[in-house]
Amino acid sequence: MRRWFLFPIVVAACACTTSASMPSPTPSGASLSAPDIAAGIAVVQANENRATAGVLANDTLKVRLVAMPARWYPEAGGAASAEVVAFAEEGKAPQIPAPLIRVQEGTVIVATIRNALPDSTLWMHWLETRPSPERDSVAILPGKTGVIRFDAGAPGTYMYRGTTGGPLAPGVREREQMVGAFVVDKRGDNPDDRVFVINIWSDPPDSVRGLPERKALAINGRSWPFTEALRATTGDTLRWRIVNGSLRGHPMHLHGFYFRVDSRGGMLRDTIYPAGQRRLAVTEEMSPLSTMSMSWVPERPGNGLFHCHLSFHVIASARLDPVKHHTHTADPRQHMAGLVLGIDVRAAADYRAAGRGDARRMSLFVNEGARRRMAPRALSFVEQRGARPPSADSVLLPSSTLVLTRDQPTDITVTNRLREATAVHWHGIELESFSDGVAGWSGDAKRVAPAIAPGKTFTARLTLPRAGTFIYHTHLNDIEQITSGLYGAMIVLEPGERFDPELDHLYVAGWDGDGSSDIMPVVVNGDTTGPARMLRADMPHRLRFINIAPAGRLHYEIRQDTSLVTWRARAKDGADLPAAQATIVPSTRRLDVGETFDATFTPRAGDYTLTVRAGAEIVYRQKLHVR
Repeated sequence: MRRWFLFPIVVAACACTTSASMPSPTPSGASLSAPDIAAGIAVVQANENRATAGVLANDTLKVRLVAMPARWYPEAGGAASAEVVAFAEEGKAPQIPAPLIRVQEGTVIVATIRNALPDSTLWMHWLETRPSPERDSVAILPGKTGVIRFDAGAPGTYMYRGTTGGPLAPGVREREQMVGAFVVDKRGDNPDDRVFVINIWSDPPDSVRGLPERKALAINGRSWPFTEALRATTGDTLRWRIVNGSLRGHPMHLHGFYFRVDSRGGMLRDTIYPAGQRRLAVTEEMSPLSTMSMSWVPERPGNGLFHCHLSFHVIASARLDPVKHHTHTADPRQHMAGLVLGIDVRAAADYRAAGRGDARRMSLFVNEGARRRMAPRALSFVEQRGARPPSADSVLLPSSTLVLTRDQPTDITVTNRLREATAVHWHGIELESFSDGVAGWSGDAKRVAPAIAPGKTFTARLTLPRAGTFIYHTHLNDIEQITSGLYGAMIVLEPGERFDPELDHLYVAGWDGDGSSDIMPVVVNGDTTGPARMLRADMPHRLRFINIAPAGRLHYEIRQDTSLVTWRARAKDGADLPAAQATIVPSTRRLDVGETFDATFTPRAGDYTLTVRAGAEIVYRQKLHVR
């Protein structure tokens, strides 16, 4: 199932002049074929966004860019490549993403752009003062040069973009390599931060010529495992700016830690939040052509990940290199690809691991049972809740809900009864890296967590510093295992609190099948229709919403007749919202993959309907009778 996004383009005129040609350098580690050399095609360099383009003098930044044909190797020195159009600074190699433009407020930018494409008009977008009320575009004819002059405007994280065709439509190619970050800093600031730009290249399948789909998903010009190796030290404050330069949404997820959302924006404006409104998250939905600034502190050493939580964007088939994909191997260079960053956190000299008192012990079994509904298999995590383990063929959809207690160390032993390996990621839980559940990656230089082989066990040591709503799910062979049922909810309660199903209601959305059919595969609590539920009137009911499908945004809402009612927003990703955001609002919420949301609903007597939509289609409905 694919999600496509269309954006109109506003066109403006430009006076153009001719300019000289530029050389086509070939960086070390890459090679050109004889036809490429004959055609003068340059090789793209990955842009780590560490230095701004251009020359700054007297509060004016002069940038000279050229749009040119190039060959891109997103998987480093591998043989697989894509023919692209990319931006270069005059006299330098082309870069993906496009050269970083970074200035302080009050700077005037003079951008000279040469179109070196022989037969395509170049459209330049969003080289304009921020914020802007509309999208401005400039056309540059083949072989011509345009000059754009503008004031930088307000501080924030933005982007600029070049295109050579019309708006994207279903079934056509994605070409997003001419997107670059545009950052405006406050005057006098010299921030220590990093800029990461997401882009996608893809060709759809060609049934006439028998060609498969080809795609490359990159962060700063590289696809995992060739993305930049990031390093940090415990106690560091890491400040990142994320630019989604693609026409697809990406829920970006950090393993093992929370990050603070400092701003959200896009092409034309950026909203920098006041200190009291900077909420915590472990997954943040990034709409097409949007930006985010975030900050976080790695409190424990070990290997971490920051990645898109759309399964199709991080699995082995997200490679451009058409090698045989290995979905069951414990080698993270094989079972992951695409939009993934790895972080190596080293212990500071004064780091001391926190002690763990006596741990509660739990047992979880990975089972396969009879097939149900559309999924080709029925897989499940089943908790042992009595003296004897559950039968090997018992399955639940979703998997067992695990109820834990804040500040109570908990060891969960997972026994794999499947015929293939699996792994369990404790999504949103702050924990030591070795227990995080990414086979072949979680851990450190001395040891990494293995995949859980058939018949084997693995014990995850969880720390539980906050109460809230969390997720656990497989992190190996994701599409097949998640859509077959290997996902469930984790509810962490305050000490002394008991789970009351009459006042505490859980809605876990996933897929029942891999989406290859025309039938929408979304199920909530294992079905498309929930049994009618009786609620007590004038009592606060806690609603816990989870989206752990492999792809697709979902909209949760409650209506009385046709009108939305209200609820009080409470928590996001298990973290309580800031007071300014924990307010009474209309009872509707959009959740992307890997996000959770809690609300308090205090209904009056009457009849209500809870629905879940995927786009315009209602995929789940439940009647709520309040007495």
